[in-house]
Amino acid sequence: MNNIYSFFSNVWKELLEENRQNTAFIPFLLLLITLPISMAVNNILLGVFFLSSLLYVRKNKFVLSVTFLIPILLFVWMCVSYFWSIDLKRTLSAIPKEIALLLLPIAFMLIPTFTKEQKDKILKYYSYTMLIYVVFFLIRALIRFLITKETSVFFYHGPDNETDTGLVPRLLNAIHVSVYVSIAFFYFFIKEHKTKWEQVASILLFVFVILLSSKNIILVLVLLILIQVFFYSKIANRLRLRNLTIILILLGFIVSFSKIKERFLVEFRTNSDKSISHNVALNKSEGINNISIADAWTKEQFHPSDYFPGTAFRVYQFRMFTEFLEEDAIFWKGFGLNASLNKLLEKEKQYNLYSGYGTFNFHNQYVQNFAELGVVGFLLLLIILYINTKKAFGTKDFMHIAFAVLMISLFLTESFLWRQRGVLFFMLLYCLFNVKTRIKLEKE
Repeated sequence: MNNIYSFFSNVWKELLEENRQNTAFIPFLLLLITLPISMAVNNILLGVFFLSSLLYVRKNKFVLSVTFLIPILLFVWMCVSYFWSIDLKRTLSAIPKEIALLLLPIAFMLIPTFTKEQKDKILKYYSYTMLIYVVFFLIRALIRFLITKETSVFFYHGPDNETDTGLVPRLLNAIHVSVYVSIAFFYFFIKEHKTKWEQVASILLFVFVILLSSKNIILVLVLLILIQVFFYSKIANRLRLRNLTIILILLGFIVSFSKIKERFLVEFRTNSDKSISHNVALNKSEGINNISIADAWTKEQFHPSDYFPGTAFRVYQFRMFTEFLEEDAIFWKGFGLNASLNKLLEKEKQYNLYSGYGTFNFHNQYVQNFAELGVVGFLLLLIILYINTKKAFGTKDFMHIAFAVLMISLFLTESFLWRQRGVLFFMLLYCLFNVKTRIKLEKE
């Protein structure tokens, strides 16, 4: 008990010491580590962090930075889209959710730059906090399994917000949590000299990402591990063959894991073999027709019994986007922020889809930006990602590289920035990784 008290006492002293150097340190850290908690808490802490940055209005010179101006411009463009939006109510309600694009860059142009040591400590506390969340959800799943005997409690998320039967609540979204945990995983994984506890932590975080069953994140995570081992590890040359063998065996084990294997096979069989009969339901539900990628792109009419696996549905959504480009004048300005729902519902009826498919957004951040904010919103997003990626590979900071690659990949399958937690997470790490020292800024 004394050891635990001593540990937390030392942590608190360290936090206070860092906060004396930069008053925004603790507010920023609290905002980052409480992302999986309620949005009400996130909103309050975002306000606290922004207010803490205002304390430096007179103390520090406000220096403009292109890195931070582009997200602000994107937010301004979102607000301006209200004037041509086809759904004024939805656009107006969506604007406050994107406020992190405005407040966080302004705050980072006001506060003293976090030192490298402070950045490292922020990532350390973030990673350990994610580890605590992981342990909590695993214990929760184990208790539920002992009660229900259902193995589904160890995987993904529930089917809806009310039915919380997965590893994490649907409101948190398993794919989004996979990204949070992946960043924490790399904090432990890339350490040169890991303690036994840190090795256990990295394994636990890796397994948790696998259990969340996000195909995209799993593949990118393994790819990033290979890149780190073969190109960024100091012992890469000596261990390449051994590490490659271990990783291939591990990857084979992952793909053979029944629940995860099922999610991969539904995509692979449905999308790779056009001759497969649609009457064979891969999810074993009688009367359900599984739609292939080819059909999602070319079929003239669907049936309410047609089922779209993830990849096929995203192809269908991209097809709808191309049709919108032809049918509506959205190239320059788009439909307006978060205003495409009614158009997608119209397509649902036109193509005779099962009721509910039309309520999903594009599940692709690039398409979402283009469809709702036009080519201007699309280009602003690309510039943000370019700045982030260029800085990541320029500094050779693998934590930053992992973040950049994960975001580029995630945006292909999720409209991440249209979720309040998503835009907050992205902007917090974007600002943390890309901020320059005040001396460099003043020289520029």
